[in-house]
Amino acid sequence: MNKRLVLLAAATACFSAISAKVRLPHIIGNDMVIQQNTEVRLWGWAAAGRTVSVTTSWSSETVQTTTASDGRWLVKVHSPQASYTPLSITFDDGEPLTLTGILSGEVWVCAGQSNMEMPVKGFGNCPVEDHNAVVLDARLHQGIRSVKIPSIMSMTPQVDADCSWRVCSPATVGEFSATGYFFARQIENALQIPVGLIEANKGGSRVESWLTKENLERYTTDPTDSLAIVARWPQYDYHRSLLWGNGTFNPILNYTVKGILFYQGCSNVGDPGNQYSEHLKLLVEQWRSQFALGQIPFYFVQIAPFESGDVNGDWNARLQEQQFRAQQIIPNSSLVCTNDLVYPYEKSQIHPAQKRQVGERLAWTALHRDYGMEQVWYKSPSYKDMTIRGDSVFIHLQDEYGAMNRFEAINGFELAGQDRVFHPARAQHYWKPGGGYWNEAILITSPDVPQPVAVRYCFRNFQLGNVKNGAGLPLFPFRTDNW
Repeated sequence: MNKRLVLLAAATACFSAISAKVRLPHIIGNDMVIQQNTEVRLWGWAAAGRTVSVTTSWSSETVQTTTASDGRWLVKVHSPQASYTPLSITFDDGEPLTLTGILSGEVWVCAGQSNMEMPVKGFGNCPVEDHNAVVLDARLHQGIRSVKIPSIMSMTPQVDADCSWRVCSPATVGEFSATGYFFARQIENALQIPVGLIEANKGGSRVESWLTKENLERYTTDPTDSLAIVARWPQYDYHRSLLWGNGTFNPILNYTVKGILFYQGCSNVGDPGNQYSEHLKLLVEQWRSQFALGQIPFYFVQIAPFESGDVNGDWNARLQEQQFRAQQIIPNSSLVCTNDLVYPYEKSQIHPAQKRQVGERLAWTALHRDYGMEQVWYKSPSYKDMTIRGDSVFIHLQDEYGAMNRFEAINGFELAGQDRVFHPARAQHYWKPGGGYWNEAILITSPDVPQPVAVRYCFRNFQLGNVKNGAGLPLFPFRTDNW
């Protein structure tokens, strides 16, 4: 690892030694997508004290700046409305450099661990559903572009990454993040504008893997010294704190983006109390501060049911509970439920195949919240309250969109009495004419629990329910106890 860090430091140092043609970070390149209708940041390196001029194909204005003593420079240019018309940008410090094939559209970051990293072509023994259909359809979506930031570790924040933008086609789509691509395809279909994806993620990473040294030292017990980090995670380098944020995420922080999509959590299963939700909130605050673009949207995915060593355990469910709490304490955030996106035979599959629905649910969230399509329903139903009457429990939900998907044969509910032992329960739609609060609910009973005190829904490592709302979105797993 030390050799890699030395090479990275040397590569970074060479930028300040540039004495001729302007140098750009790799993420600013041909075929990139820039965020529409905003002040887009462009930056790079040149000889110290040199004037850098930036001109664009969509404006007659020239923006100039003088490089700092270390050769760095940064300018802002106003981007045009989204369009499929190719654009160009010329950078000139005495020797011009022109980028071409640029599109203006919507730019989203795809962050997290392996379920976000998982490409359309899948991983070994982890396929993505409908691969061939996606490949054949890709020719219709050349307005979707992505750039994959190499997953590398660094003890110091890196300012560049060896990457390039790729245009969607049957030949390239297999490499795109599956979740990201399905998100982008839905956005493009709905809005008819280009979409850019910045893929900055690492399989197996913890939420702490992306925190800065300052945040780790102030808010966690994770080590920040290189030897201590390696000693803590000698084999599982993907669990290491600090290093992945420095090496894989820091290079994108100057880029102007719309928002962040996040799919992570499996590596934090087992965290105590509210640690995960608090650390995730901290990470979002950190990223928003680093991007300096305000309270940009943060939309994330609840981890799917997974046996996690014991089908009937609940540590996977407790992490899901922490993710649900996180959306309540993180401003401008929203959580996608995936309880229905795992097949019964996938209980030991950490990478479920149904990625299209995940990406589309993220897209529905953005279309409703950010693009003015309020007729698009995006919320999953969640627990609201309960009342116990004798041996019966009446449950009310919120965000139903006026309907439940089924009135009987409802799966996933369990009841417990004072002994705190949960038993499978019978659940059915309860309705009486006349309207009013008590005239519609979910009625839950169990012959094994004559005096119920608590209800759980799909609160096990691997338990699939079937309750959905009028939008066909699944009920979030929940518990009414705090045992």
